[in-house]
Amino acid sequence: MQEVIDKLKEIECDEVGMIIYSTKKENKISVYNSDITVPLASAAKIAVGFCIAKWVEEKLFGWDDIVGDISFNPDEDSKLIYPHFQHRKTLPLRDAVEVMIACHDSFVANRIVQMCGGWKRVNKTIQSYFTDINILQDPFDTDNKGNLTQISELMILIFEGYKNNPELWTPIMNGLVRQQGDIEGIPNHYLNHMTGGLENVIVNIGILGDFNQNPLVYVFGANHLPNRYNNQFADEIINDAIKMLYKKHLHHK
Repeated sequence: MQEVIDKLKEIECDEVGMIIYSTKKENKISVYNSDITVPLASAAKIAVGFCIAKWVEEKLFGWDDIVGDISFNPDEDSKLIYPHFQHRKTLPLRDAVEVMIACHDSFVANRIVQMCGGWKRVNKTIQSYFTDINILQDPFDTDNKGNLTQISELMILIFEGYKNNPELWTPIMNGLVRQQGDIEGIPNHYLNHMTGGLENVIVNIGILGDFNQNPLVYVFGANHLPNRYNNQFADEIINDAIKMLYKKHLHHK
């Protein structure tokens, strides 16, 4: 994995890191600067989904419970991915969680959380599993953040949860699968991920490879970047690193 680390170093930033986990070996096969903490932006919605799934598992809520007063963030892409939902005012909890993740939709996220008891309750549950992940309503708040190690552990738990109990974890996995953040050279069905970013922060977390052939679980994050709205260099480097993982370590030529 040294070649992937070398690629990340091209960003020339003190706070850039990654964790690569092999589901075949069931351990981390590459770690670089895993102790950094990054604002999560939209990627925090994965943690919200995790929290809701745990509550469903505990029978505090059910996936068929109805979320009311639904509205969709017009700045996101639900019109493209879920055109048939656009005039809906209610959604089953399972569909709302899927849309929240697939479309990075903060409006839907807020309705889910309010129905389930509020942001403080969600954050308390998340922190009972991951003390260094802090979730806030505003995805642009820099205190909406997480440590790379614990973000990786979160993604591993979701993957393992789906493998062992797919009915419980399907809404989260459906959201990851429906993501529209393509990377050239990787077939869409091999890239199931969630991105997040602020002006000077980037996060990319996901599952790479065939679900049935020991995929990799990965986390990338970087702080203190040049303005990403004007300079996409860091985004391109991380995409290149993911392509290297795909080509060199999943044996797809």
